[in-house]
Amino acid sequence: MRAITLIITAALLGAASTAQAHVTLAEPEATVGASYRATFRVPHGCGTSPTVKVRVRIPVGVVGVKPMPKSGWKLDLVRGKYDKPYNMYHSTLTEGVKEVAWSSGNLPNDYYDEFVLSVYLTADLVPGTTLYFPVVQECEDGVNRWIEIPAEGKSSSDYKQPAPALRLRSKK
Repeated sequence: MRAITLIITAALLGAASTAQAHVTLAEPEATVGASYRATFRVPHGCGTSPTVKVRVRIPVGVVGVKPMPKSGWKLDLVRGKYDKPYNMYHSTLTEGVKEVAWSSGNLPNDYYDEFVLSVYLTADLVPGTTLYFPVVQECEDGVNRWIEIPAEGKSSSDYKQPAPALRLRSKK
């Protein structure tokens, strides 16, 4: 019985450490039709190699993207037309930021950091669903592609490199 308890405990600790190894969102739920502060937590490098670039792809229905600058990092924005116009407060947006990259920095493997975006979640998004933000983490040696989006019937925990997930909720 003691051996089974030790095996179960080891498995749970292994699963917990694996779950914490991914790039995640600090606040995993947000309201549709409102602003959201997307804080991406980067907990490690690639193996022992430091992170030098973090790229975030913006999902459809997320507009008004404004990244927070980081001291020692360069910001690059990829802009483009949206597939349709979106309403954001008192304006209509037809184009905007589609990808954000922080580069030329250095985040040693022994440290963690956060990369922040201010965004607007349009009313077109469906409450009760999950939105995914694919992230590519480039290191001096190696790359982690946190881009896996679960197939129907699966969850992020079923994947080795899941994309950060945001659960959408309706306005109260």
